Amino acid sequence: MPDLVPIEVAIIEDDRPIREGLGQLIDAEPDMRCRLRYGSVEAALADPRARPDVVLLDIHLPGMLGSTGVTKLLALHPSAVVLMLTIYDQQDKIFESICNGASGYLLKKTPPARLVEAIREVHDGGAPMSPEIARKVIELFREVRPPAPQAHALTPQEVRLLGLLAAGHSYQNAAGQLAITINTVRNYVRSIYDKLHVHTKSEAVAKALKQGILR
Repeated sequence: MPDLVPIEVAIIEDDRPIREGLGQLIDAEPDMRCRLRYGSVEAALADPRARPDVVLLDIHLPGMLGSTGVTKLLALHPSAVVLMLTIYDQQDKIFESICNGASGYLLKKTPPARLVEAIREVHDGGAPMSPEIARKVIELFREVRPPAPQAHALTPQEVRLLGLLAAGHSYQNAAGQLAITINTVRNYVRSIYDKLHVHTKSEAVAKALKQGILR
């Protein structure tokens, strides 16, 4: 069997002890590697060696805020996914980060085992969120959604799948919930993207919530 290719994790966190502690935690996992550790978004953008699969991104950073740096990081690394880390559950920063393309949002008090699990989950297509953050997201999109749903071409099964992904389920978990294979999930996701004219899961969820497809 070929050697397992580890998940390349980048950390952008200005607090050095936290940054190094997270790096050591991740490096201890056999399927992960964390050589890319930065104190700012600017430093991460300037590193020519960086090829991250997952970016752990603090929101409150010196210089460019993490919530606004998401777009630049994804433009430079389009195959990467961004998992936000913060001490706070500020609603405006949650909204900004998700709209800019973040795929998950965790509080820094998240237990280490759950953080490691979330990295695998977001790498596999999931959208992990701390419970406090998930509640904020639901409240937020209830406030901004239109009063009536717009017409759409999604099938009931596609809507159910999108609802599971919006709730933070991985492709594997969603497949189990819907009693379908993970390949069928991937086919549904491609169909959802085509019908909603989007390119990422975050965009699909945001558009579905905005149009009232998801409630």
